[in-house]
Amino acid sequence: MEPTLQFQLRITVSPELADVLRADPACASHGALREVLRRHDATLKCQFDAFADYVSEAQRQGTENYPLYQWTRETIGNPEKKARYLRSFTVYVNGSEVYGKDVTDTMENELLELVSEDGIQRVSRFDTNPANNPQPPGR
Repeated sequence: MEPTLQFQLRITVSPELADVLRADPACASHGALREVLRRHDATLKCQFDAFADYVSEAQRQGTENYPLYQWTRETIGNPEKKARYLRSFTVYVNGSEVYGKDVTDTMENELLELVSEDGIQRVSRFDTNPANNPQPPGR
């Protein structure tokens, strides 16, 4: 039996909206986005912040148990990559970073309706099939 794929949505936002969302994860200033997230019991996490949290945790717990530590540390230290990841937000549903196809389909369509040049600029969908995703660096 083939495993059921799970999915993740990410949004890329304007630099201005990124600053607002990082300061206010409840999205009070973007009512339409806040409503989409509320309907799906979803939250946002800035990719840069998630990477920084991973690096901090690895440094506290011991980097030997964090296989992506070096890559992640280098990524957040690179100004170009930092700028990109500061604008990228992962959507968590019910606290989970991956979720089923039905909720993904519905939420993706709702988020795509919010795309505009000065706000949400792109909605990206990822799945848990390793063949569809880049693999971690071999360090």
